[in-house]
Amino acid sequence: MMDRSVIVGNRLLAALPPADFRLLAPHLQKVPLEQDVVLLQSGDRIEQVYFPLSGAIAFMLDMPSGQTVATGLIGHEGAAGILSVLGPSRSSVTAVVRVAGIASRIPASRFHTAFTHSAAIRHAVQTHTTALLVQFQHLAACNALHPVDARMARWLLHIHDRIDSNVIPLTQEALSQLLGVRRTTVTLVVRKLRASGAVRSDRRGLIEIDRPRLEEAACECYEIMRRKFDRIFPQETTKPRINGEPARETPGAAG
Repeated sequence: MMDRSVIVGNRLLAALPPADFRLLAPHLQKVPLEQDVVLLQSGDRIEQVYFPLSGAIAFMLDMPSGQTVATGLIGHEGAAGILSVLGPSRSSVTAVVRVAGIASRIPASRFHTAFTHSAAIRHAVQTHTTALLVQFQHLAACNALHPVDARMARWLLHIHDRIDSNVIPLTQEALSQLLGVRRTTVTLVVRKLRASGAVRSDRRGLIEIDRPRLEEAACECYEIMRRKFDRIFPQETTKPRINGEPARETPGAAG
């Protein structure tokens, strides 16, 4: 059985009763998430499912023009490649590590087998899918309605929520890809945020933030998304359920 730190480290895994987690545990492998590494490439078959224990992974949409824009972000509350349970499939987005960390990785075929045998795992997939839809909906609206400086502040807050430091290891190139804007635009926006005190420094590849001022600079989407995420992923799911009973089939449990 994998040690408790792995269970606590990812909120989806932490929520599983012990008997259901044991369906996954023998096949989970702890792997490093290196910054800027592509875990899933758009159009490629999904072979692995990643459950981050730390760090942050962005889902990027690649446009024919070569431009990219982020459609979602996950950390220890989610997983990358989890929709492979729907059957052999190809990824519709590119999953890129934006902040380095550690993940538990499992072959997609093994995860699919466990998914078919566990109502709790199917519910976890359903929970994750709901969270992604919330992100997709709000990001689409935010990109259409809000200025780039407010959107950058929101992205920095989303990333900050998933790390333990006020210094965010993020290059301007990575920010331009997240936002779908030119690097020159990123430079101007970072300068504006620095003038307001929301960003205290902007060294090469490192952005130091002032959290309260960054929240003032962000659009309302950040707070709306944070509240919805807290309802989808209750804080108690960060604790291991070491004495829980296996999940039983309940109406609506399957994802």
